[in-house]
Amino acid sequence: MQVLNQSPTDPEFVQDPYPFYDRARAAGPLFHWSEYDLPCATSHAAVSAILRDRRMGREAPVENAPEIPGHLAAFYACEAHSMLELEPPTHTRLRKLVLHAFTSRRIAALEPEIEALCHRLIDGFPQGAFDLLDAYARKVPVVVIARLMGLPESRADDLLAWSNAMVGMYQAGRTRTMEDAAEMATQAFCDFLAVYIAEKRRNPADDLISELIAAEEAGEKLTTEELVSTCILLLNAGHEATVHSLGNAVRTLLAHDHREIDGPCIEELLRLDPPLHMFTRWVYEDLEVFGHRFVRGDRIACLLGAANRDPEAYADPHRFDPARKGPAHLGFGAGIHFCVGAPLARLEMRVALASLLRHCPELRLAEPPRYADLYHFHGLERLMVRAF
Repeated sequence: MQVLNQSPTDPEFVQDPYPFYDRARAAGPLFHWSEYDLPCATSHAAVSAILRDRRMGREAPVENAPEIPGHLAAFYACEAHSMLELEPPTHTRLRKLVLHAFTSRRIAALEPEIEALCHRLIDGFPQGAFDLLDAYARKVPVVVIARLMGLPESRADDLLAWSNAMVGMYQAGRTRTMEDAAEMATQAFCDFLAVYIAEKRRNPADDLISELIAAEEAGEKLTTEELVSTCILLLNAGHEATVHSLGNAVRTLLAHDHREIDGPCIEELLRLDPPLHMFTRWVYEDLEVFGHRFVRGDRIACLLGAANRDPEAYADPHRFDPARKGPAHLGFGAGIHFCVGAPLARLEMRVALASLLRHCPELRLAEPPRYADLYHFHGLERLMVRAF
């Protein structure tokens, strides 16, 4: 397995990680990334196979469970009940209960409301240059998920701040300051949600939290701790990824002067520049994959951004082709941890992008966009545009 060096915070890599992915993929389906001290899968075939292989998973083997530092007790207590970090049978139970509430019917019914929200935000765009992330891409998903869950829209700024602080735990080069911010945000977020969950238990309404409370599978229900963690997961994962997806998508669409938005175009945007680039797996038993041996307790990283531009899977993979045919992209993952919020993210992107381009036919960049130092997320630090 070839060893490669690449700092994930290097400015050139932050702005364009894809040349490194090409170099890594040329070394074979797996390489060793020295800065992470991890074997990494780069090809579409390898990433897809590893994500689906039940001999690997998200939950650490007991003997590899990390020691939780005291200053992050609340953060990891919340993570302990997150289905993203769990494996069957607990994961199976949680996901079934969540899907009982997070139905396609409930998501589809949001379309008129999302469109109305987009129109209201667009009507408020200022004259001159402004940051589309702040004015639009950050607002749409957080307001939608707050309304869906039955949380007050007036607390959107708090939800954003808590989400941003918590996801900082997954960024390269995190600091003690970032850890302290994540811990404080977790405590505030959990306290906030506990109040609303208690209220929904007393007075159920037509919202996702009430549905999650009522969800039942073979007599099983979500505990309060599971409800809080699930709500935080849906808010954080859904919001953070969709913000980056919208920003990256607008950048691509304006660069190619493309304004027709349909299902295939959304999938191509997510393939070409996905919001999450790395997802890790623990190895549960001694095994061999793609010619390399691993033992229980090893970890493997799946590079989603690299897999989505694999020339073995996609012809001319660096080109934006809104009518592209080919295998499903891996921007939402694969296997049992496939993003539960993917249908909502697709709907939000389709409605938000179509509304934006339809109502702002003169939309253009006001300055070259730059990506933020967020790896293993991948999104813009700002997106300065002119709409009129």
